[in-house]
Amino acid sequence: MADADDVLSAEADDHFHDECGVFGIFGRQDAAAIVTLGLHALQHRGQEAAGIVSYDGSQFHVERHVGLIGDTFTKQRVIDSLQGNRAIGHTRYATTGGAGLRNIQPFFAELADGGFAVAHNGNLTNAMTVQRALQKQGAIFSSTSDTETLLHLVATSKERDLNSRFIDAVRQVEGAFSLVAMTAKKMIGCRDPLGIRPLVLGDLDGAWILASETCALDIIGARFVRDLKPGEMVVVTAKGIESLFPFEQQKTRFCIFEYVYFARPDSSVEGRNVYEVRKRIGAELAQESPVDADIIVPVPDSGTPAAIGFSQAAGIPFELGIIRNHYVGRTFIQPGDSIRHMGVKLKHNANRRMIEGKRVVLVDDSIVRGTTSQKIVQMVRDAGAKEVHMRIASPPTSASCFYGVDTPEKSKLLASRMSIQEMAEFIRVDSLGFLSIDGLYRAVGEASRDNEQPQFCDACFTGQYPTRLLDFEGHDNVRTLSLLATSGA
Repeated sequence: MADADDVLSAEADDHFHDECGVFGIFGRQDAAAIVTLGLHALQHRGQEAAGIVSYDGSQFHVERHVGLIGDTFTKQRVIDSLQGNRAIGHTRYATTGGAGLRNIQPFFAELADGGFAVAHNGNLTNAMTVQRALQKQGAIFSSTSDTETLLHLVATSKERDLNSRFIDAVRQVEGAFSLVAMTAKKMIGCRDPLGIRPLVLGDLDGAWILASETCALDIIGARFVRDLKPGEMVVVTAKGIESLFPFEQQKTRFCIFEYVYFARPDSSVEGRNVYEVRKRIGAELAQESPVDADIIVPVPDSGTPAAIGFSQAAGIPFELGIIRNHYVGRTFIQPGDSIRHMGVKLKHNANRRMIEGKRVVLVDDSIVRGTTSQKIVQMVRDAGAKEVHMRIASPPTSASCFYGVDTPEKSKLLASRMSIQEMAEFIRVDSLGFLSIDGLYRAVGEASRDNEQPQFCDACFTGQYPTRLLDFEGHDNVRTLSLLATSGA
Protein backbone atom coordinates (compact mmCIF):
# COMPACT_ATOMS: atom_id res chain seq x y z
CA MET A 1 0.00 0.00 0.00
CA ALA A 2 1.34 3.44 -0.91
CA ASP A 3 1.17 6.18 1.68
CA ALA A 4 0.81 9.86 0.93
CA ASP A 5 4.55 10.40 1.15
CA ASP A 6 5.08 7.86 -1.64
CA VAL A 7 2.63 9.78 -3.80
CA LEU A 8 4.37 13.08 -3.07
CA SER A 9 7.73 11.49 -3.85
CA ALA A 10 6.50 10.24 -7.21
CA GLU A 11 5.17 13.67 -8.09
CA ALA A 12 8.38 15.41 -6.98
CA ASP A 13 10.41 13.04 -9.14
CA ASP A 14 8.67 14.44 -12.23
CA HIS A 15 10.20 17.89 -11.81
CA PHE A 16 13.63 19.41 -11.97
CA HIS A 17 14.85 19.76 -8.42
CA ASP A 18 16.22 23.15 -7.51
CA GLU A 19 19.91 23.56 -6.95
CA CYS A 20 21.37 25.14 -3.83
CA GLY A 21 21.59 28.61 -2.41
CA VAL A 22 24.60 30.28 -0.78
CA PHE A 23 24.78 33.39 1.37
CA GLY A 24 27.54 35.13 3.32
CA ILE A 25 28.02 38.37 5.24
CA PHE A 26 31.16 40.01 6.62
CA GLY A 27 31.21 42.83 9.16
CA ARG A 28 27.82 42.68 10.86
CA GLN A 29 27.41 41.71 14.53
CA ASP A 30 24.12 39.84 13.93
CA ALA A 31 25.69 37.98 11.00
CA ALA A 32 24.08 34.57 11.58
CA ALA A 33 20.60 36.06 11.90
CA ILE A 34 21.12 37.92 8.61
CA VAL A 35 22.33 34.71 6.95
CA THR A 36 19.23 32.88 8.23
CA LEU A 37 16.97 35.48 6.61
CA GLY A 38 18.99 35.34 3.39
CA LEU A 39 18.71 31.56 3.24
CA HIS A 40 14.98 31.85 3.87
CA ALA A 41 14.72 33.94 0.70
CA LEU A 42 16.75 31.27 -1.12
CA GLN A 43 14.68 28.37 0.21
CA HIS A 44 13.35 27.69 -3.31
CA ARG A 45 16.87 26.63 -4.31
CA GLY A 46 16.97 23.77 -1.81
CA GLN A 47 14.47 22.48 0.73
CA GLU A 48 16.10 19.41 2.29
CA ALA A 49 18.82 20.78 4.57
CA ALA A 50 20.74 23.89 5.55
CA GLY A 51 23.79 24.97 7.49
CA ILE A 52 25.50 28.08 8.85
CA VAL A 53 29.08 28.67 10.02
CA SER A 54 29.96 31.83 11.97
CA TYR A 55 33.14 33.25 13.53
CA ASP A 56 33.20 35.34 16.72
CA GLY A 57 36.82 36.50 16.75
CA SER A 58 38.17 33.51 18.62
CA GLN A 59 36.31 30.42 17.42
CA PHE A 60 34.03 29.07 14.69
CA HIS A 61 30.47 27.96 15.36
CA VAL A 62 28.62 25.43 13.18
CA GLU A 63 24.94 24.52 12.92
CA ARG A 64 23.74 22.07 10.24
CA HIS A 65 20.26 20.57 10.14
CA VAL A 66 17.91 18.58 7.92
CA GLY A 67 14.73 20.46 7.09
CA LEU A 68 13.49 23.92 6.15
CA ILE A 69 15.21 27.07 7.42
CA GLY A 70 12.20 28.30 9.37
CA ASP A 71 11.66 24.92 11.03
CA THR A 72 15.23 24.21 12.09
CA PHE A 73 17.06 27.49 12.67
CA THR A 74 15.42 28.68 15.87
CA LYS A 75 16.50 31.56 18.14
CA GLN A 76 18.55 29.15 20.24
CA ARG A 77 20.35 27.77 17.20
CA VAL A 78 20.98 31.15 15.60
CA ILE A 79 21.14 34.04 18.06
CA ASP A 80 22.49 32.03 20.98
CA SER A 81 24.72 29.51 19.19
CA LEU A 82 26.08 31.27 16.11
CA GLN A 83 27.98 34.23 17.50
CA GLY A 84 30.17 36.56 15.49
CA ASN A 85 30.25 39.36 12.92
CA ARG A 86 30.73 37.11 9.88
CA ALA A 87 28.94 33.98 8.68
CA ILE A 88 28.22 31.92 5.59
CA GLY A 89 25.29 29.61 4.92
CA HIS A 90 23.92 27.11 2.45
CA THR A 91 20.53 25.63 1.67
CA ARG A 92 20.55 22.33 -0.13
CA TYR A 93 18.70 19.85 -2.26
CA ALA A 94 20.42 16.47 -2.09
CA THR A 95 20.91 14.07 -5.00
CA THR A 96 22.95 10.87 -4.94
CA GLY A 97 24.75 11.68 -1.71
CA GLY A 98 21.57 11.75 0.33
CA ALA A 99 20.43 14.36 2.82
CA GLY A 100 22.38 13.03 5.82
CA LEU A 101 24.20 15.40 8.16
CA ARG A 102 27.62 14.52 6.78
CA ASN A 103 26.69 16.07 3.40
CA ILE A 104 25.13 19.30 4.69
CA GLN A 105 27.08 22.45 3.93
CA PRO A 106 28.93 24.65 4.64
CA PHE A 107 31.81 22.24 5.12
CA PHE A 108 34.25 23.24 7.83
CA ALA A 109 37.74 22.02 8.69
CA GLU A 110 40.66 23.11 10.83
CA LEU A 111 43.57 23.54 8.42
CA ALA A 112 47.22 24.14 9.29
CA ASP A 113 46.74 27.89 9.55
CA GLY A 114 43.21 27.97 10.95
CA GLY A 115 39.57 27.21 10.29
CA PHE A 116 38.15 27.18 6.76
CA ALA A 117 34.48 26.90 5.73
CA VAL A 118 33.09 26.62 2.21
CA ALA A 119 29.63 26.44 0.60
CA HIS A 120 29.00 25.60 -3.04
CA ASN A 121 26.26 25.95 -5.63
CA GLY A 122 26.93 23.91 -8.75
CA ASN A 123 28.61 20.62 -9.55
CA LEU A 124 32.25 19.71 -10.15
CA THR A 125 32.41 17.42 -13.15
CA ASN A 126 35.88 16.10 -12.30
CA ALA A 127 35.51 15.78 -8.51
CA MET A 128 35.63 11.99 -8.45
CA THR A 129 38.74 12.00 -10.62
CA VAL A 130 40.44 14.46 -8.26
CA GLN A 131 39.23 12.59 -5.17
CA ARG A 132 40.78 9.36 -6.36
CA ALA A 133 44.13 11.08 -6.88
CA LEU A 134 43.92 12.62 -3.39
CA GLN A 135 42.98 9.29 -1.81
CA LYS A 136 46.06 7.69 -3.33
CA GLN A 137 48.07 10.34 -1.50
CA GLY A 138 46.39 9.42 1.80
CA ALA A 139 43.43 11.82 1.89
CA ILE A 140 40.36 10.64 3.80
CA PHE A 141 36.91 11.91 2.80
CA SER A 142 34.13 12.08 5.38
CA SER A 143 31.27 12.91 2.98
CA THR A 144 30.08 11.96 -0.49
CA SER A 145 29.93 15.57 -1.68
CA ASP A 146 32.12 17.02 -4.39
CA THR A 147 32.52 20.19 -2.31
CA GLU A 148 34.77 18.36 0.15
CA THR A 149 37.26 18.00 -2.71
CA LEU A 150 37.83 21.76 -2.52
CA LEU A 151 38.66 21.53 1.18
CA HIS A 152 41.32 18.92 0.48
CA LEU A 153 42.77 20.87 -2.43
CA VAL A 154 43.09 24.00 -0.30
CA ALA A 155 44.56 22.02 2.60
CA THR A 156 47.17 20.25 0.48
CA SER A 157 48.19 23.18 -1.72
CA LYS A 158 51.87 24.13 -1.52
CA GLU A 159 51.14 27.83 -2.10
CA ARG A 160 52.18 30.23 0.67
CA ASP A 161 49.03 32.19 1.50
CA LEU A 162 45.32 31.38 1.68
CA ASN A 163 44.35 33.37 -1.41
CA SER A 164 46.94 31.53 -3.50
CA ARG A 165 45.94 28.14 -2.07
CA PHE A 166 42.30 28.86 -2.85
CA ILE A 167 43.21 29.84 -6.42
CA ASP A 168 45.36 26.72 -6.74
CA ALA A 169 42.34 24.64 -5.64
CA VAL A 170 39.72 26.14 -7.96
CA ARG A 171 42.06 25.91 -10.93
CA GLN A 172 42.13 22.12 -10.48
CA VAL A 173 38.36 21.62 -10.66
CA GLU A 174 35.97 21.76 -13.61
CA GLY A 175 32.26 22.25 -14.01
CA ALA A 176 29.92 24.78 -12.43
CA PHE A 177 30.62 26.49 -9.13
CA SER A 178 29.63 29.58 -7.25
CA LEU A 179 31.52 29.45 -3.96
CA VAL A 180 31.36 31.31 -0.68
CA ALA A 181 34.20 30.57 1.75
CA MET A 182 35.29 31.99 5.11
CA THR A 183 38.34 32.02 7.38
CA ALA A 184 39.05 33.85 10.62
CA LYS A 185 40.17 36.91 8.63
CA LYS A 186 38.28 36.94 5.34
CA MET A 187 35.30 35.91 3.23
CA ILE A 188 35.81 34.75 -0.35
CA GLY A 189 33.38 34.51 -3.26
CA CYS A 190 34.19 32.86 -6.58
CA ARG A 191 32.42 31.94 -9.83
CA ASP A 192 33.60 29.40 -12.36
CA PRO A 193 35.14 30.87 -15.53
CA LEU A 194 31.99 30.18 -17.58
CA GLY A 195 29.72 31.79 -14.97
CA ILE A 196 27.22 28.92 -15.15
CA ARG A 197 25.70 29.59 -11.71
CA PRO A 198 24.76 33.04 -10.31
CA LEU A 199 26.46 34.93 -7.47
CA VAL A 200 25.82 38.55 -6.51
CA LEU A 201 27.53 41.12 -4.32
CA GLY A 202 25.59 43.31 -1.92
CA ASP A 203 26.09 45.86 0.83
CA LEU A 204 24.20 46.28 4.11
CA ASP A 205 25.28 49.43 5.92
CA GLY A 206 28.92 48.74 5.14
CA ALA A 207 28.78 44.96 5.60
CA TRP A 208 29.62 43.02 2.41
CA ILE A 209 27.25 40.29 1.29
CA LEU A 210 27.52 37.41 -1.19
CA ALA A 211 24.33 35.64 -2.28
CA SER A 212 22.97 33.40 -5.01
CA GLU A 213 20.17 35.81 -5.94
CA THR A 214 19.12 39.41 -5.42
CA CYS A 215 15.91 38.36 -3.64
CA ALA A 216 18.14 37.40 -0.68
CA LEU A 217 19.38 41.01 -0.55
CA ASP A 218 15.84 42.40 -0.69
CA ILE A 219 14.67 40.48 2.38
CA ILE A 220 17.28 42.16 4.59
CA GLY A 221 17.14 45.60 2.96
CA ALA A 222 20.62 45.33 1.45
CA ARG A 223 21.81 47.21 -1.62
CA PHE A 224 22.59 45.26 -4.77
CA VAL A 225 26.09 46.19 -5.89
CA ARG A 226 26.65 43.93 -8.91
CA ASP A 227 26.88 40.38 -10.20
CA LEU A 228 30.24 38.75 -9.73
CA LYS A 229 31.76 38.33 -13.16
CA PRO A 230 32.39 34.85 -14.57
CA GLY A 231 35.79 33.68 -13.34
CA GLU A 232 35.96 36.41 -10.70
CA MET A 233 37.15 35.92 -7.12
CA VAL A 234 36.41 38.56 -4.49
CA VAL A 235 38.20 38.68 -1.13
CA VAL A 236 36.54 40.58 1.73
CA THR A 237 38.58 41.59 4.79
CA ALA A 238 38.35 44.27 7.47
CA LYS A 239 40.28 46.53 5.05
CA GLY A 240 37.70 46.22 2.27
CA ILE A 241 37.15 44.16 -0.85
CA GLU A 242 39.58 43.00 -3.53
CA SER A 243 38.71 41.55 -6.93
CA LEU A 244 40.91 38.92 -8.63
CA PHE A 245 40.62 36.99 -11.89
CA PRO A 246 42.49 33.68 -11.49
CA PHE A 247 41.24 32.01 -14.68
CA GLU A 248 41.86 32.50 -18.36
CA GLN A 249 39.01 34.53 -19.85
CA GLN A 250 36.39 32.43 -21.65
CA LYS A 251 33.07 33.04 -23.36
CA THR A 252 30.40 32.96 -20.65
CA ARG A 253 27.76 30.23 -20.53
CA PHE A 254 25.26 31.23 -17.84
CA CYS A 255 22.52 28.62 -17.24
CA ILE A 256 19.53 29.72 -19.30
CA PHE A 257 17.19 27.54 -17.24
CA GLU A 258 17.65 29.96 -14.34
CA TYR A 259 15.37 32.28 -16.33
CA VAL A 260 12.87 29.54 -17.12
CA TYR A 261 12.47 28.02 -13.67
CA PHE A 262 15.19 28.11 -10.99
CA ALA A 263 15.56 31.76 -10.03
CA ARG A 264 12.80 33.48 -8.05
CA PRO A 265 10.64 35.74 -10.26
CA ASP A 266 11.50 38.81 -8.15
CA SER A 267 15.26 38.32 -8.62
CA SER A 268 17.46 39.96 -11.21
CA VAL A 269 20.18 37.72 -12.63
CA GLU A 270 22.90 38.85 -15.01
CA GLY A 271 21.15 42.19 -15.41
CA ARG A 272 17.75 40.76 -16.32
CA ASN A 273 14.59 40.75 -14.19
CA VAL A 274 13.41 37.14 -14.08
CA TYR A 275 9.70 37.96 -14.04
CA GLU A 276 9.99 40.15 -17.12
CA VAL A 277 11.97 37.47 -18.97
CA ARG A 278 9.34 34.86 -18.16
CA LYS A 279 6.56 37.11 -19.45
CA ARG A 280 8.53 37.59 -22.68
CA ILE A 281 8.95 33.83 -22.88
CA GLY A 282 5.16 33.51 -22.74
CA ALA A 283 4.73 36.16 -25.43
CA GLU A 284 7.23 34.36 -27.72
CA LEU A 285 5.39 31.11 -27.09
CA ALA A 286 2.06 32.69 -28.07
CA GLN A 287 3.54 33.88 -31.36
CA GLU A 288 5.27 30.60 -32.17
CA SER A 289 2.48 28.26 -31.09
CA PRO A 290 -0.91 30.03 -31.27
CA VAL A 291 -4.12 28.24 -30.38
CA ASP A 292 -7.83 29.03 -30.55
CA ALA A 293 -8.95 28.98 -26.92
CA ASP A 294 -11.15 30.61 -24.31
CA ILE A 295 -8.78 30.89 -21.36
CA ILE A 296 -5.08 30.67 -20.50
CA VAL A 297 -4.40 28.74 -17.28
CA PRO A 298 -0.98 28.53 -15.62
CA VAL A 299 0.23 25.35 -13.97
CA PRO A 300 1.12 27.00 -10.65
CA ASP A 301 3.37 28.42 -9.60
CA SER A 302 6.25 28.21 -12.06
CA GLY A 303 4.04 28.58 -15.14
CA THR A 304 2.32 31.77 -13.99
CA PRO A 305 4.54 34.57 -15.43
CA ALA A 306 4.78 32.84 -18.82
CA ALA A 307 1.02 32.33 -18.84
CA ILE A 308 0.50 36.04 -18.21
CA GLY A 309 2.79 36.87 -21.13
CA PHE A 310 1.00 34.33 -23.36
CA SER A 311 -2.41 35.76 -22.40
CA GLN A 312 -1.39 39.34 -23.11
CA ALA A 313 0.22 38.50 -26.46
CA ALA A 314 -2.63 36.25 -27.60
CA GLY A 315 -5.47 38.45 -26.30
CA ILE A 316 -6.99 35.47 -24.47
CA PRO A 317 -8.15 35.90 -20.84
CA PHE A 318 -5.87 34.69 -18.06
CA GLU A 319 -7.60 32.72 -15.33
CA LEU A 320 -6.48 30.78 -12.26
CA GLY A 321 -8.07 27.57 -13.42
CA ILE A 322 -5.83 25.50 -11.15
CA ILE A 323 -5.33 26.33 -7.48
CA ARG A 324 -2.19 25.16 -5.69
CA ASN A 325 -2.16 23.98 -2.10
CA HIS A 326 0.92 25.67 -0.59
CA TYR A 327 0.71 23.68 2.62
CA VAL A 328 1.50 20.22 1.33
CA GLY A 329 4.04 18.68 3.65
CA ARG A 330 4.93 15.37 5.17
CA THR A 331 1.88 13.35 6.18
CA PHE A 332 1.44 10.06 7.96
CA ILE A 333 -1.97 9.27 6.54
CA GLN A 334 -2.16 5.73 5.17
CA PRO A 335 -4.74 5.94 2.37
CA GLY A 336 -6.55 2.88 1.19
CA ASP A 337 -6.78 1.74 -2.42
CA SER A 338 -9.68 4.08 -3.13
CA ILE A 339 -7.54 7.20 -2.63
CA ARG A 340 -3.98 5.95 -3.03
CA HIS A 341 -3.87 7.41 -6.56
CA MET A 342 -4.80 10.91 -5.43
CA GLY A 343 -1.52 11.99 -7.05
CA VAL A 344 -1.35 15.56 -8.21
CA LYS A 345 -4.49 16.58 -6.29
CA LEU A 346 -2.40 16.80 -3.12
CA LYS A 347 -0.84 19.91 -4.64
CA HIS A 348 -3.31 21.12 -7.27
CA ASN A 349 -7.03 21.32 -7.67
CA ALA A 350 -9.06 22.40 -10.69
CA ASN A 351 -11.18 25.55 -10.35
CA ARG A 352 -14.24 24.03 -12.04
CA ARG A 353 -16.20 27.26 -12.43
CA MET A 354 -13.41 28.77 -14.56
CA ILE A 355 -12.82 25.64 -16.65
CA GLU A 356 -16.14 23.95 -17.33
CA GLY A 357 -17.18 24.12 -21.00
CA LYS A 358 -14.05 26.09 -21.96
CA ARG A 359 -11.20 25.53 -24.40
CA VAL A 360 -8.25 25.66 -22.03
CA VAL A 361 -4.56 26.33 -22.69
CA LEU A 362 -2.33 25.10 -19.87
CA VAL A 363 1.06 26.85 -19.63
CA ASP A 364 3.90 25.15 -17.76
CA ASP A 365 7.65 25.72 -17.58
CA SER A 366 8.81 22.26 -18.74
CA ILE A 367 7.93 18.60 -19.17
CA VAL A 368 10.28 16.08 -17.55
CA ARG A 369 8.86 12.57 -17.35
CA GLY A 370 5.37 13.70 -18.33
CA THR A 371 3.48 11.84 -15.61
CA THR A 372 2.50 14.97 -13.69
CA SER A 373 1.41 16.74 -16.88
CA GLN A 374 -0.72 13.73 -17.71
CA LYS A 375 -2.49 13.92 -14.34
CA ILE A 376 -3.02 17.67 -14.53
CA VAL A 377 -4.54 17.36 -18.00
CA GLN A 378 -6.89 14.64 -16.78
CA MET A 379 -7.86 16.75 -13.77
CA VAL A 380 -8.76 19.67 -16.06
CA ARG A 381 -10.79 17.35 -18.32
CA ASP A 382 -12.59 15.95 -15.28
CA ALA A 383 -13.50 19.54 -14.36
CA GLY A 384 -15.41 19.83 -17.65
CA ALA A 385 -12.95 21.42 -20.06
CA LYS A 386 -14.14 21.23 -23.67
CA GLU A 387 -10.56 21.11 -25.02
CA VAL A 388 -7.18 20.98 -23.29
CA HIS A 389 -4.07 22.33 -25.01
CA MET A 390 -0.63 22.60 -23.42
CA ARG A 391 2.11 25.12 -24.12
CA ILE A 392 5.58 24.73 -22.59
CA ALA A 393 7.71 27.80 -21.81
CA SER A 394 10.98 26.14 -22.84
CA PRO A 395 12.27 23.80 -25.55
CA PRO A 396 11.86 20.02 -25.05
CA THR A 397 14.15 18.78 -22.26
CA SER A 398 16.06 15.94 -23.86
CA ALA A 399 19.38 15.72 -21.97
CA SER A 400 20.53 15.46 -18.35
CA CYS A 401 22.18 18.29 -16.46
CA PHE A 402 25.65 17.77 -14.93
CA TYR A 403 26.03 21.22 -13.40
CA GLY A 404 24.14 20.99 -10.14
CA VAL A 405 20.57 20.16 -11.16
CA ASP A 406 19.03 16.80 -10.31
CA THR A 407 17.45 15.43 -13.49
CA PRO A 408 16.18 11.96 -14.36
CA GLU A 409 18.29 9.71 -16.53
CA LYS A 410 18.17 10.74 -20.16
CA SER A 411 16.18 7.63 -21.08
CA LYS A 412 13.44 8.72 -18.65
CA LEU A 413 13.10 12.22 -20.10
CA LEU A 414 9.97 12.15 -22.24
CA ALA A 415 11.46 14.37 -24.95
CA SER A 416 14.48 12.10 -25.37
CA ARG A 417 12.35 9.20 -26.59
CA MET A 418 9.20 10.72 -28.09
CA SER A 419 8.28 13.18 -30.80
CA ILE A 420 6.10 16.16 -29.85
CA GLN A 421 3.06 14.40 -31.34
CA GLU A 422 3.83 11.27 -29.33
CA MET A 423 4.22 13.37 -26.20
CA ALA A 424 0.86 15.02 -26.86
CA GLU A 425 -0.76 11.62 -27.12
CA PHE A 426 0.98 10.44 -23.95
CA ILE A 427 -0.25 13.34 -21.81
CA ARG A 428 -3.63 13.30 -23.65
CA VAL A 429 -3.85 16.91 -24.84
CA ASP A 430 -5.54 18.20 -27.96
CA SER A 431 -2.31 19.97 -28.93
CA LEU A 432 1.16 20.48 -27.48
CA GLY A 433 3.66 23.22 -28.26
CA PHE A 434 7.14 24.06 -26.97
CA LEU A 435 9.10 27.28 -27.20
CA SER A 436 11.91 27.05 -29.75
CA ILE A 437 15.52 27.47 -28.66
CA ASP A 438 15.76 30.70 -30.67
CA GLY A 439 12.52 31.91 -29.09
CA LEU A 440 14.03 31.34 -25.66
CA TYR A 441 17.13 33.28 -26.65
CA ARG A 442 14.99 36.14 -27.99
CA ALA A 443 13.12 36.28 -24.68
CA VAL A 444 16.38 36.81 -22.77
CA GLY A 445 17.44 39.55 -25.17
CA GLU A 446 19.48 37.75 -27.83
CA ALA A 447 18.60 37.84 -31.52
CA SER A 448 19.08 34.08 -31.78
CA ARG A 449 21.31 31.27 -30.54
CA ASP A 450 24.88 31.29 -31.85
CA ASN A 451 25.22 27.61 -32.71
CA GLU A 452 29.02 27.84 -32.94
CA GLN A 453 29.46 29.62 -29.60
CA PRO A 454 26.20 29.59 -27.62
CA GLN A 455 25.68 32.53 -25.29
CA PHE A 456 24.25 30.35 -22.48
CA CYS A 457 24.49 26.84 -21.13
CA ASP A 458 21.46 25.15 -22.71
CA ALA A 459 22.71 21.56 -22.55
CA CYS A 460 19.45 20.21 -21.13
CA PHE A 461 17.80 21.24 -24.42
CA THR A 462 20.63 20.71 -26.90
CA GLY A 463 22.97 18.14 -25.33
CA GLN A 464 25.90 20.53 -25.99
CA TYR A 465 27.84 20.66 -22.72
CA PRO A 466 30.21 23.61 -22.18
CA THR A 467 32.80 21.69 -20.12
CA ARG A 468 34.40 18.27 -20.07
CA LEU A 469 32.46 15.64 -18.10
CA LEU A 470 35.35 13.56 -16.78
CA ASP A 471 33.39 11.86 -13.99
CA PHE A 472 30.42 11.09 -16.21
CA GLU A 473 31.91 9.43 -19.27
CA GLY A 474 29.64 6.54 -20.21
CA HIS A 475 26.86 7.79 -17.95
CA ASP A 476 23.87 9.97 -18.69
CA ASN A 477 22.96 11.05 -15.18
CA VAL A 478 24.58 11.80 -11.85
CA ARG A 479 22.41 9.17 -10.17
CA THR A 480 24.43 6.43 -11.83
CA LEU A 481 27.44 7.38 -9.70
CA SER A 482 27.32 5.97 -6.19
CA LEU A 483 30.38 7.82 -4.86
CA LEU A 484 29.68 11.36 -5.86
CA ALA A 485 26.98 13.66 -4.49
CA THR A 486 26.44 16.93 -6.28
CA SER A 487 26.73 19.85 -3.90
CA GLY A 488 24.65 22.22 -5.92
CA ALA A 489 21.48 20.25 -6.47
